[in-house]
Amino acid sequence: MDFKKTHIMHIIYRFDTGGLENGVVNLINRLDSQKYQHTIVTLKGYSELFCQRIETQNVQFFDLAKKDGNDISIFFKLRKLLKQLKPDILHTRNTATIENQLVGWWCRVPYRIHGEHGWDVNDMHGQNKKYQMLRRFMKTYIHKYVALSTEAFDYLRDTIGVYVGDIKHICNGVDIDKFSPKQADFSLYPDNFVTDNMLVFGTVGRLAEVKNQPFLVEAFIRLTTQFPEHKDRLRLIIVGDGVLLEKMQARVNEAKLSAQVWFAGNRSDVAQLMNCMDIFVLPSLAEGISNTILEASASGLPVIATNVGGNPELIATQIQSGHLVEVNNVNELVEAMSQYVTSPDLKQKNSLLVRNHCVENFSIDTMVEKYNELYQTFSN
Repeated sequence: MDFKKTHIMHIIYRFDTGGLENGVVNLINRLDSQKYQHTIVTLKGYSELFCQRIETQNVQFFDLAKKDGNDISIFFKLRKLLKQLKPDILHTRNTATIENQLVGWWCRVPYRIHGEHGWDVNDMHGQNKKYQMLRRFMKTYIHKYVALSTEAFDYLRDTIGVYVGDIKHICNGVDIDKFSPKQADFSLYPDNFVTDNMLVFGTVGRLAEVKNQPFLVEAFIRLTTQFPEHKDRLRLIIVGDGVLLEKMQARVNEAKLSAQVWFAGNRSDVAQLMNCMDIFVLPSLAEGISNTILEASASGLPVIATNVGGNPELIATQIQSGHLVEVNNVNELVEAMSQYVTSPDLKQKNSLLVRNHCVENFSIDTMVEKYNELYQTFSN
């Protein structure tokens, strides 16, 4: 007997390098391709290179080519697509795509899911009143919500007024085989970057205001000043690309540290680059559940992060006090980083702890099974 696959239409602002997008890749790659058919619809295009990370053959892509500003034409394009493809489930993510649930209701898509993955710089911690009103209006047209963090769960329940039974808390998961402690590949480093006994801090993410990498750059500069006897062995790797790049490069050049800071750009070998780091730092202004924290932890990297969003949920309680810092508090960040400068044995001790914590609590298989349960609730 032939079974009809459950067809899920995922609507994403842009399918390119990013934590949310990487989570979608992991989900599609791990869900049973005999049970599911996927369509990814973007508002602002997709990267052909990034799309290659999807390893299954049950995915098709469409772009609505949204113009800047208000562009109601995308709703009619989506309506035509929904009528043509007739998906079983419409799954939108974050504020940028939530309005499309109205089109899903209009076209009578049987089940409609919306995910809250994290905050945007224009809606820090969900405080934007306009977006709050939008979310309250749209909840009439949404069957279920996915909250990646406890903060998002509480926000949907308390601020937006979503019935608690309609919210499912599904934390991101990480591939603990792909991301695991391995020997650093020295061929990946740029020329003249490697030095004796070096201590490498690193971060991964798009270079956007909400990710706040200049905060880390400033802390690294101050760290080299505070420990002049260690200055020559300190290194910083920043993986990612975006609008903040030139600003940070100028600041690093001004501090005469260009030989010690590597701007690695967008990379497809993040797992290997994680093994080139000793300590991972996430300096964001806001976060949902950070894939990069999970990837770093699975790689055995102690993580220092700002105390925002879901970050505290991901860091082992035994080390939280020395690894969670307030946003833009340079003194706190320098202090957290300095413990690894002054205590050489601390990295090895904490590396085993964070790896075990990640394996026990944030397996990708657990995440996929929870999504599978959610989708199967709505399957034919």
